[in-house]
Amino acid sequence: MTAGRRRVAALGALIVVVGAGLVVARGLPGSEATDVAGDALYAVAAYTGLVMLFPRASRALLALGAALWCVGVELLQLTGIPLVLAEGFPTLALVLGTGFDARDLVVYASAVAVALGVDAVVSARFLPRRRARTDVGASE
Repeated sequence: MTAGRRRVAALGALIVVVGAGLVVARGLPGSEATDVAGDALYAVAAYTGLVMLFPRASRALLALGAALWCVGVELLQLTGIPLVLAEGFPTLALVLGTGFDARDLVVYASAVAVALGVDAVVSARFLPRRRARTDVGASE
């Protein structure tokens, strides 16, 4: 898959993931399940966003970047800054969260691993296959 096609595919996936995240955050009643689903979608959005920005980067590096972003945002919540910012700009809570929860770290790691796996499968499926190399004039 070329970098351009990978970027377009990542953009499409990101739109779907963000849409699903908004449905979970705004359209479903709050529960443990919706909290976990929202965290997972957040991590997948981080991964697909990085794929869109850096389509030639290795999947491992993209996964590491997404995981570090998610962990960084979660740790930032320990400061209380996201909570204060969300009071003035409620939509910002969707990006920065409001309170630390250690379970979120496990969900982020799991979701990034799934995103990496899906990326690998999709890339393998759509990667141009190389033709077998034939040497003209080679003896058998």
